Amino acid sequence: MLNTLSGRFLILTIIFVMLAEVLIFVPSIARFREDFLLSRLERAQIASLALLADDMIDPGLEEELLRNAGVFNVVLRRNEARQLMLSSPMPQPVHQTYDLRAATAMTLIRDAVARLADPEPRVIRVIGNPVREAGLLIEVSMETAPLRAAMIDYGLRILVLSAVISVITAALLFLAVRAILVKPIKRVVAQMQRYAADPEDSRRIITPTAGVVELREAEEALKSLETQLTAALKQKERLAQLGGAVAKISHDLRNILTSAQLFTDRIEMSEDPAVQRLAPKLVNSITRAVNLCETTLAFGKAEEPEPRLSRVILAELVGDVVASERLAVGEADVSFAEDVPAGLTILADPEQLYRVLFNLVRNARQAITGSGQGGEIAVAAYEDDSHWIITVTDTGPGLPPKAQEHLFTAFQGGARKGGSGLGLAISAELVRGHGGKLLLEYTGPGGTAFTIRLPRGESGAGWSEGAEAVNGVAAEKS
Repeated sequence: MLNTLSGRFLILTIIFVMLAEVLIFVPSIARFREDFLLSRLERAQIASLALLADDMIDPGLEEELLRNAGVFNVVLRRNEARQLMLSSPMPQPVHQTYDLRAATAMTLIRDAVARLADPEPRVIRVIGNPVREAGLLIEVSMETAPLRAAMIDYGLRILVLSAVISVITAALLFLAVRAILVKPIKRVVAQMQRYAADPEDSRRIITPTAGVVELREAEEALKSLETQLTAALKQKERLAQLGGAVAKISHDLRNILTSAQLFTDRIEMSEDPAVQRLAPKLVNSITRAVNLCETTLAFGKAEEPEPRLSRVILAELVGDVVASERLAVGEADVSFAEDVPAGLTILADPEQLYRVLFNLVRNARQAITGSGQGGEIAVAAYEDDSHWIITVTDTGPGLPPKAQEHLFTAFQGGARKGGSGLGLAISAELVRGHGGKLLLEYTGPGGTAFTIRLPRGESGAGWSEGAEAVNGVAAEKS
């Protein structure tokens, strides 16, 4: 009950109504005290008028008049003359005097609270104006015990009435809140659970029906979100099916092209001039087709595995990449430069980082050889307080505008004719898996530069506690 919206609203309503009744109770009890004292003054005035009618009143009758008025004595001022009209012995001296003629609301409240807080029986003097202008003032002496008892009785009745009003009000508000808010919210929650069970079923998208403006807006927003999510899931499913088909086709086509590549090796040995002229083009075409199939298969995986972080001596890794590319240069005029500190050790997945650097260096080499002119490829690295920075620069012709526009987008960011753009897309994904960034610093006729920024320590966004534990073990072994 306490954990539900309606239950908490019920309890808060009772509390707030009771607080409101308490704020009403204090001035009410002060008003009751004032009325009580005024009634005593009125009774005393009536008793004194009986004495004015007959100066020779019997002492027994005088005592009865005072007893009925609830006072000990009555002083009435008429025509500027103060006259003790009725009197009887008082059990104790007067404790305090209260003048009701000009009492403010705060004064009445203060005196009422003080009377409730004082349980001792006292004798007080009360001064007021006679009713119907029967004199200048009237003054009585009386006990406080009957006054306090009447005030307590009145207060208890007010509190009981307040409690009943609070419960009834809270119950009515509870039912209203359940009908207006809780039930519509539960309906929305139930619909969300129903939609979550099968988000691709468009029939489960919510239909806004709430009459409350705020709830209607929430339902409209939820409908828009569910509509977009359903469409995205359907598109993802279609793309997944298409990707699966492409992967299967690429796998079979790669096998076919690999066999064809073996035959082209023999064709190149032919002495026929026409064959010698066309064979290199055929070999290049088949090689590009095989490379496209392999990169498509690599990119077609659901996602790259999480990086297995370990301490890597960067100079050795860069040396392996450069050595591999030197073999692929052949007769082309391409030189390589390495500016990596020998002792620079970084925290990364060596296989994934090798793939990133290999893709960047290979792209640079292909750009230079494709231009028909010589050039240089340089790999440099350094570190600052928060990152390891690796740069790959070349003096090639630069990236074409289309490649720059879709630089890290698969199948759209190819920098050369026949290229798929998968190398940069895969590289960017691998760097992001390390919590870093792959950036294009500049490109143009003078060359191109890429920068890899890998975070040091715990700043990597993608590093979990498990990866940190692996890192610690790798660090101990290195």
